[in-house]
Amino acid sequence: MEKAPSLTSLCMEAVKDELLRGDDLLPVICELPSHLFHTLLLQLPPLALQRLQMAMGFSSENEYDDVGRGNGRKRGRFSNLDKAWRSLFELRWPELVNQHKSVDWQQIYWETHLQNCLDEATAIAVLPSFDGRLGEVKIPDSILQHIGYEDYMKAATCDYSKLSCHCQDFGFYARRLSLQNIICGAETSHLLRNSKLQSLVLCWIRSKDQVGGLCKLLSQNIETLSSLEFVHCNLSSASIDEICGSLVVNSVPTHGIQNFSISTSRFVETNPVSLPLGLVSFLSSGRSLCSLKFSFNHLGRNFAEMVFNTLCDASSGLSILDLSENNITGWLSDFSQRSSSSQPTSLGLGKALQSLRVLNIRGNNLNKDDALGLRYAMVHMPNLEVLDISDNPIDDGGIRSLLPYFIEASEKCSPFNDIYLENCDLSISGVIRLINTLSTFKRPLKSLSIADNVLGSQVAAALGKFLSTSIQVLNISAIGLGSPGFEDLQKSIEQTQELKLVEINISKNRGGIATANFLSTLMLRAPKLVSVDAAYNFMPVEASYVLCPAIKAAKGNLGLLDLRGNNLHCQATHGLSEIQHAGKPVLILSSSLPATVDAPHDDDP
Repeated sequence: MEKAPSLTSLCMEAVKDELLRGDDLLPVICELPSHLFHTLLLQLPPLALQRLQMAMGFSSENEYDDVGRGNGRKRGRFSNLDKAWRSLFELRWPELVNQHKSVDWQQIYWETHLQNCLDEATAIAVLPSFDGRLGEVKIPDSILQHIGYEDYMKAATCDYSKLSCHCQDFGFYARRLSLQNIICGAETSHLLRNSKLQSLVLCWIRSKDQVGGLCKLLSQNIETLSSLEFVHCNLSSASIDEICGSLVVNSVPTHGIQNFSISTSRFVETNPVSLPLGLVSFLSSGRSLCSLKFSFNHLGRNFAEMVFNTLCDASSGLSILDLSENNITGWLSDFSQRSSSSQPTSLGLGKALQSLRVLNIRGNNLNKDDALGLRYAMVHMPNLEVLDISDNPIDDGGIRSLLPYFIEASEKCSPFNDIYLENCDLSISGVIRLINTLSTFKRPLKSLSIADNVLGSQVAAALGKFLSTSIQVLNISAIGLGSPGFEDLQKSIEQTQELKLVEINISKNRGGIATANFLSTLMLRAPKLVSVDAAYNFMPVEASYVLCPAIKAAKGNLGLLDLRGNNLHCQATHGLSEIQHAGKPVLILSSSLPATVDAPHDDDP
């Protein structure tokens, strides 16, 4: 026989239903004792909780701080409200809750809910049969049930079965949204007229009408918008001019955008003679601009060169410049010619390059001549911390051109920290020269990646010496170390008492049992080691009996050990599969073991 519900629970259920129907009980609820009030909060669905919080006179933490300062009871009740919103968010989106740390949970709940509604409307609007107004799109019951809405409530509240009502009531809470092209019309700017967007991601923008509708939305949010991203879009010079023009504040040629990104998109003019005037104005006047990204856009040399030259004259505090995955060979040739015949101070470079911290130019088909131009350009980037020039065939000649900059940066104690030189057609002689130079730095590097260069086992001696510096992150994946290379690495670090290493990637090196022996030595000498990728090294069964004692003897900081693609013994590693760090398993093992050590895997040609 089921236990009869308590009088309190029956009353709570009745109050919840009444809150969804009307607001007659709101004054009474606000006067409930704290323990009953808190119990009620945890039982209310989102719509009822929203109505109650609005009636209490504050709808967000900022608003509460203004009206409830000094009132301990109100402050305690706001804290309980925030906990209730967090509980509702976690119940509905458990996979997203850890993405938000210190937030206004009411705001983030309705923002995420509105994004779900817009996604559903997009799925309907894209159908060829759709021929109506976006605001009239029906929201599915699966979403309405989450917020506690039922059809019988239409008479007492907004008709939440339609998208327009969700935009009207919850658009105010939207700070970050992602919109598809099909809903980027003039109607959307009207539906979101109450929003205060800070970040906007636009996908598949193609037509003039879509650009026009988007620009209205941008203009509405110009006072708050700080991040703007375009993905999979098709943009002409005219559309870029229109977009940049809509970002101007009060007809003054300046804007508040901090992050601007166009990626995986197509420019109608990929290698123009001149940049769109709107873009030039945007780059020149953006004093708040911190991050600029033109990635995977098939852009040519002219575009990159003109963007770079515009930034040279700009006064922004640009921190990140990403021109990766284009085709910009020769983009700095003119720059290197000017630099070779001028003093650095005569180039008139602006604040944008002076403040640059991250430069990503990977995957651009750059050669050794481009590396020379880059050397001259980086002299004027005194605050550069990260350089990613991976996936460019700069070969050893490019390294020789860059070494003088690396040496000068070290002597000046610049903040230069991370170098990525993956798949750059480097030879063993070029890499040994690089590593030997880096090993002598007054201010050692934090991170180095030379993965996917065919180097062989003879590079191991130089790497062993380099490991004894203060390097924290090292990626030497797929460089052809083999068993001899790992044996040499092990011998090198045996002479070192303690390594500063935090993360290392030694995957795809076909090291066999020597890989396990190296790791067992490494884990004993690197107490701060957090992450190890040793996947696809053809480690045999007996490697399990080498690794297991080493993992158990480690000092507990190890958070990730990737051993996929190795023929390890299941029984030997079974006890290790339960080891966790920060609530997550440490070991990543293969779901299926390779049949033989000669089985093909991803580092095979």
